[in-house]
Amino acid sequence: MQFTREFDFAYGRCDRMSARVQRVIANNPGPFTFTGTGTYIVGKAGAGSKVAVIDPGPMDQAHLAALIEAIGPRTLSHILVTHTHADHSPLSYELAKAMGGAPIYAARPPSGDHQCSQLDESHDEDFAPDVILTGGEVITGDGWTMDVMATPGHASNHICFALREENGLFSGDHIMGWSTTIVAPPDGDMSDYMASLEAIMVRGFDTIWPTHGAPITDVEPFLKGYHAHRMQREAQVLERLAAGDTTIAQMVPMLYAAVSQSLWPAASLSVLSHLQKLVRDGRAETNDANSLQGHWHLIG
Repeated sequence: MQFTREFDFAYGRCDRMSARVQRVIANNPGPFTFTGTGTYIVGKAGAGSKVAVIDPGPMDQAHLAALIEAIGPRTLSHILVTHTHADHSPLSYELAKAMGGAPIYAARPPSGDHQCSQLDESHDEDFAPDVILTGGEVITGDGWTMDVMATPGHASNHICFALREENGLFSGDHIMGWSTTIVAPPDGDMSDYMASLEAIMVRGFDTIWPTHGAPITDVEPFLKGYHAHRMQREAQVLERLAAGDTTIAQMVPMLYAAVSQSLWPAASLSVLSHLQKLVRDGRAETNDANSLQGHWHLIG
């Protein structure tokens, strides 16, 4: 699996990605956002054409101004949101207001014990889409067609959008070309994540446009590598259990010895998600499946 961590971009600049796709990157770099949130504009060029925007991004006035400039004399007809982490959805309302009130499409936001509070990717708790998506819908626009794919895993309400006309996928955070994806309980779920990844793999997309980082153009081998990485990590967790480790605190220094300790809290949540999957698969047991302090054992 070959990650791409260097690519040509500038904050606020509108880049042409394909015949129907443009991208503007927000200036919100970080350990989970990489260079920042890449907002996509989908539709025809030229005054009067109607376009969709995918993942407007964080509440950032400079990014809002850049999006308005990039849309230009075109009409914003749809706002599509892959999920409600705070680097994806908050600017939706300001953008809709500035561009004539385009409806916002997204899955229902999580609530209660599904809220993610242990990482910097906090949920946009005030988000309420105009149209709630569940997967399987078809959204049509001016020269473009989106198939809605429910892809829970990174977030319980994660959605991907497949652009029929270019056999491409806007993957949000489910698949990224610069890094593997965080799957962090309580809202992240490794069982769901793997099922969603496998559903994408069978579609045979030509291009994947993630919200963070460069496009993925050599799709099939990349997705196979992405899948293999998760299975390898699961095998490593099983090996630690077989070696006698019973806690996540024991496993993380062994599994992530080559990773900065500043990332170990996120790694701990990833290990928790793998362990939860192993319990569901009947391969492990625990006294507390929802805690980083639980004790875990192999079955059999």
